Amino acid sequence: MKSIKLILTAIIMTTNTIISAQTKNPFDLVYADAIKENINGKVNIHPVTYKLNGIDISANVYTPANYDPSKKYPAIVVAHPNGGVKEQTAGLYAQRLAENGYISISADAAYQGASGGEPRHTDKPFFRIEDIHGMADFISGYPGVDANRLGAFGICGGGGYTLKAVQSDKRLKAVATLSMFNSGEVRRNGFQNSALNTIQERLEQASDARAQEAAGGKMIYAGVANIKDEDIDKISTDLYREGYVYYYKTHAHPNSTFLYTMSSLLDLMTWDATANMDLINQPLLMIAGSKADTKYMTGEAFPKAVNAKSKELFVIDGATHIQTYWKPEYVNQAVKKLVDFFGKNL
Repeated sequence: MKSIKLILTAIIMTTNTIISAQTKNPFDLVYADAIKENINGKVNIHPVTYKLNGIDISANVYTPANYDPSKKYPAIVVAHPNGGVKEQTAGLYAQRLAENGYISISADAAYQGASGGEPRHTDKPFFRIEDIHGMADFISGYPGVDANRLGAFGICGGGGYTLKAVQSDKRLKAVATLSMFNSGEVRRNGFQNSALNTIQERLEQASDARAQEAAGGKMIYAGVANIKDEDIDKISTDLYREGYVYYYKTHAHPNSTFLYTMSSLLDLMTWDATANMDLINQPLLMIAGSKADTKYMTGEAFPKAVNAKSKELFVIDGATHIQTYWKPEYVNQAVKKLVDFFGKNL
């Protein structure tokens, strides 16, 4: 336990100096080396809003250095992790892709973050997949974007939803995931299949929550609204222990939360990111850390992409799931691989 506390302290001390300097970031970005102002000739950020099925979507578009809207650029849509927002790791990777010549967009999911939609924290696969289609809609018409060179990149839960989105959306010519998280499998079976014996009980809870909502009663939420340091120390899985440090401490953002409506489980628990993987005929890159306790989900999905034009599994040696979100040595490896992949396929 003492060693875990030392590791957590080291992580917090390493990043607190960076993050504290960014608390007044004009774009509310909370990742290291985030853009603080738009400068001619540099990578710039453009906050935008657009409608998706009547809901206001809040997004950031990143443009490359010396961006010229009269020219044509490849573009990437970036889907954020479960519980995350565009100002965290999705923004970091979107910025890094822009630094390598891509116009990129990261949007808050509908019902989450700064995007509209009620009830808040609804987390249904259909909506998350529609968010990716919506980013493709918007960025395809953005000045300077070559709509014939559009790619998709998803992180964690956003990776699982991206796998599903590209099965049907052939505007997305190449697809990559990082630390892919199969939200449906985990909500159904538990993380690492730890809750197989409570599936029916949890479906009953979700059904009761839906009934209560329909009757005008109080909204019931699942997930964690906040957590104490001593409780974080006791968590055995790297994903959740490091995740709580990332989301509630080192890279906290007021719009980011681990909450989701209990009734969302009605849809989540019957959904699987790896179903119909044979419909993916685009080039596919899947990235995961060698020490990620979520790596098994990438391992389950990758072999099922039997019709991908090409496919590669890239393992970042030594990285855990959450470390791929922020740790420079691992982010750099992921970005290098992404740039090579999209460069060859867009």
